[in-house]
Amino acid sequence: MFELFKKELMSFLSSIIGYLTIVVFLIVNGLFLWVVNGESNVFDYGVASLDGLFVLAPWIFLFLIPAITMKTFAEEKKNGTIALLLTKPLSDVSIICAKFLAGLTLVVVSVLPTMIYIFAVYQLGLPKGNLDLGGIMGSYIGLIFLGAIFVAIGVFCSSLTDNQIVAFVSAVFLSAFMYIGFEYMSRLPLISNIDLFVKSLGINHHYTSVSRGVIDTRDVIYYLSAIGFFLLLTKLSLESRNWEK
Repeated sequence: MFELFKKELMSFLSSIIGYLTIVVFLIVNGLFLWVVNGESNVFDYGVASLDGLFVLAPWIFLFLIPAITMKTFAEEKKNGTIALLLTKPLSDVSIICAKFLAGLTLVVVSVLPTMIYIFAVYQLGLPKGNLDLGGIMGSYIGLIFLGAIFVAIGVFCSSLTDNQIVAFVSAVFLSAFMYIGFEYMSRLPLISNIDLFVKSLGINHHYTSVSRGVIDTRDVIYYLSAIGFFLLLTKLSLESRNWEK
C-alpha cells in the first residue's frame, strides 16, 4: 500500500495539477486576505483574525480538490490499467486508501504554508499577541477534515466513470451539496420539525462548530463517518464493475 501511496503522490507532484493546486490555493487566499478590499481582508476587518481564510478556503477547495482527484480511478479506466491495478496483491481497501491518502497529503501540503499568516496576524494584534489561537487551531483541524471529505468524495466520483471531466463536475456538485446543501434544506418549512438534525448532516455545521476551538467528539465522529462512507461507496463501485466483467 505504501508503494502505491508514493506512486500516487508522485503522480500528483510530477504533473502540473499538483503544483497548480498548491499555488492557486495560496495565491487566491493571499490576495483576498491581504490585497483585495472586502470583509475577508485582514486590514479591512479591523480585528486580528484569520476568519477570512477559513471562510474562503472551503470554497476554493470545492473546485481544487475535485481537480486533484478526478483522475484517481477515471484515468486508470480510460488507459485500461484498472484491471492490472486490481489484480495486484493488494485489497481494494488498500488501493482506495492509498489514493485517498495521496490526495489528502497534497491538501495538507497546500494548507501548511498558510500557517505563516498566524505569525503575521499575531504581530498585528493590539496589543500584540491578542489572538484566539484556540479558534485558529480548531479551524485548521476542521479545514483538514473538510478537505479529507472532499477527497473521499472526489475518489468516489472518479470510481464511477472513465471521464475525468464527468468525475470533476460530479465531485464539485456532490461536495457542494455536502457542504451547504443540508443547511439550505433545513430551512424548508416541510422539515421544520427536524431542521437541526438535517442541518447536522452537512459539513458546514460541524466545520463551524470545530472552528470555535472546541473539538467535540460528535464532530470528529461525523467527519470520520463521512470519510468512511464515501470510501465504502468507492469500494462498492469497484466491486460492482468487477462483477459486471
